[in-house]
Amino acid sequence: MTATPAVSVVMSVYNGARRLRPSVESVLAQEGVDLELIIVDDGSTDESPTMLERFAAADPRVSVIRQDNAGLTRALIRGCAAARGRYIARQDVGDLFLPGKLALQTEWIAGNPQAAMISCGTRFVGPAGEILFEMTDDGGDATKRLRSLDAAEVRGPFGHGSVLFRRDLYERAGGYRAEFYFGQDLDLWIRLAELGEHRVLPQLLFEAMFAPDSISGRRRAEQVEATTIILECARLRREGRSEAAALARAAAIRPHGRRVRARDLAGAHYFVGACLRRRGDPRAERYFRMALKAYPLHVRSALRMLLG
Repeated sequence: MTATPAVSVVMSVYNGARRLRPSVESVLAQEGVDLELIIVDDGSTDESPTMLERFAAADPRVSVIRQDNAGLTRALIRGCAAARGRYIARQDVGDLFLPGKLALQTEWIAGNPQAAMISCGTRFVGPAGEILFEMTDDGGDATKRLRSLDAAEVRGPFGHGSVLFRRDLYERAGGYRAEFYFGQDLDLWIRLAELGEHRVLPQLLFEAMFAPDSISGRRRAEQVEATTIILECARLRREGRSEAAALARAAAIRPHGRRVRARDLAGAHYFVGACLRRRGDPRAERYFRMALKAYPLHVRSALRMLLG
């Protein structure tokens, strides 16, 4: 493959065979845009490597990079370093690009040079594809929200894979930073918003899966801690001061040696159940039961089961 693609889609995979195929196919099915799909196999021990070999053999737009397991952030750093496109988009196992996503985003950002990144409306689904909720935005305050230093106000795009950003600004901002095992997306988005605008397409173009066993589902405390440090880094940066001490604290936040609390896992199951219950979906009860199985003292799930 010699032609330079417009978009490089970067994806990391670690033991994601069960949900890998639909996510990859949703990228390759995008029309109206030249793309490459760079997939970093982060030391998978399931069937993912075999599946990735087949994708690469069947489609010249797919390239696979293999590395020992180093975590999502380091995988993304490596994948983005290999990107050749003018723009970079992200995809995660379990998530889907909906039709027209890349074409609409590249057309818009190409015509708006002041924009560093463009995101879109997102549908969130549960582990079995149950619709949880949808989020759209006219994007009017999107840049302001990303430039805020207030944890209660700062807000990024609806999902990592909803974003497309300029590769030159990604490199100028310093790319993903290995210190952030958690929150690497918000850290990057804030630094990109310091170099240009964040705009949001109102169309629903991305589907993100919320899995209770995912990092976002099981590691809420670490995510909150990382966000605090990310905002501190932004403040130091804007004051012209060194971020070194804050980055060192971020580097210490790792999952190794930190047991996932049963209460956190129960909370993630409860969240899925609560979303389904608001939609009148009877499958909510299953997630309340799973929450109680993980943590029998989860009061909110017990109340939901009692009250019906």
